[in-house]
Amino acid sequence: MHCVVWTYAVPPSLDAAAIRRQFGAVADRYIGIPGLIRKYFGLSDDGRSVVGIYLWTSKDAAEAFYTPEWIAGVTERWGATPQRADWLVPIVAESADGRVVTG
Repeated sequence: MHCVVWTYAVPPSLDAAAIRRQFGAVADRYIGIPGLIRKYFGLSDDGRSVVGIYLWTSKDAAEAFYTPEWIAGVTERWGATPQRADWLVPIVAESADGRVVTG
């Protein structure tokens, strides 16, 4: 499995409620994406940054999704270019499901 973590600085004009609304406005866009296992939307305690955490079946699936158009869209929504970090994920402990998944 492959994890991509995108972090964004939040424009000062957005408070926590506006950030949550923005998350809600786009969350359904991530249903049915080929290779995407799970996506988390998060914000820092101080509301100054947000994070998108994506768990993929493979790095190739992630690369197919992150097009220049996708990056332009999120840059426009957040007012800043996101920073990307890639992680290999060999094991996931699914506590709620009581199972361990290996990739």
